[in-house]
Amino acid sequence: MAGKPLSSARVRASARAVMTSMARLNAHGTAFIKVHTPGKRIVNFVSQMAVSLHRPGAEVTYDNDGQFTPAARLLSLNRSFFDRIAKETEEIRKLRPPPVGDGSEYDAEEAEQRRLQKLGVKRNSRYLTIGVDNQVTWPREETLVNFDRFALVLLPKTKDHIQSINIDLANNKLSIDEARTVWNRFLSIMAWCDDQFAVAQDGWAGNPVPMPVSRRDLAFTTAYHWIFDRNIPVDSDTRRALALYREARNAEQNHLVSYAVLNYYKVIEIGHPEGPQTRSWLATAFPVVEPRLDAELMQRFHSERGNSSPESHIYDSYRLAVAHASTKTKSDPDCSKEITRLHDAAEILRRLARHFIASELKVSDCTYSGD
Repeated sequence: MAGKPLSSARVRASARAVMTSMARLNAHGTAFIKVHTPGKRIVNFVSQMAVSLHRPGAEVTYDNDGQFTPAARLLSLNRSFFDRIAKETEEIRKLRPPPVGDGSEYDAEEAEQRRLQKLGVKRNSRYLTIGVDNQVTWPREETLVNFDRFALVLLPKTKDHIQSINIDLANNKLSIDEARTVWNRFLSIMAWCDDQFAVAQDGWAGNPVPMPVSRRDLAFTTAYHWIFDRNIPVDSDTRRALALYREARNAEQNHLVSYAVLNYYKVIEIGHPEGPQTRSWLATAFPVVEPRLDAELMQRFHSERGNSSPESHIYDSYRLAVAHASTKTKSDPDCSKEITRLHDAAEILRRLARHFIASELKVSDCTYSGD
């Protein structure tokens, strides 16, 4: 009857009793079954460690009574017990509702666990996620990449998502600023190897697993009645200033902040091309635009400049830092802190560039001014 279900009436009829004991004799308990086959037989269950009982003919010489200790308590299950179990099982099966699903949800859960294990996700993981606008070679599937001593998870571009990088802050032992620097170093190497662009965009932190980044769908301004009345500026300097301002604004929006800083400054240099002239204009213009700038931004600016004048700091630490590699103030656009500093510089210089275009080139910012 080995291997045959007890739901079979014929199997149950052949069993007289199943007897078990927790008494120990070279094993953790004993068990045997008395059956009719058609004669009476006893089927004993012995430990796998009892090698001598596994050889042919051992069932003939085996001492059924020798397996018991001098005193043992047996649990006996007779045929009526199994008949009752079979009857109740059948009744439960009739009353039991059909399964809610086909079990596929467990397959999906197991597949997700294998996926996360492949990507190196741990119980304490906390990911920093950023989108990447790039043309460098990128994996087609989710990939765990070892970069130096860090592990990065690269997610591919899909219909609804852009390429992205996920860095586990907890297990890589990184702060957000440090992780930001790491992914920039990674993208710089990729840009060099493939000679293509790779721009790190915005992101967020705190996910317990790697997350994709949705394609950007930026908000824009519309008007029910859209009025436009402008002409191409006659003055070449004005045309050039507007062109440089647009390129700087585009660069700032697309995270090319060094280029934005430089182009905003070039707008001012249209009217004040020499260094002393530019610094003199900045000394006059900065107090005008400062009240329009964010208070926290100004606090960082004044703390950074120390004893330097605002115009000298803007010229030395902004303009020269991004335009030249041999200055005292060196700019590393992979460094997270430097990126933050350059974004502050872009915000300040954007206000100054707008002030120059409006006050000295007399360009209106109204779309229906008729200029």
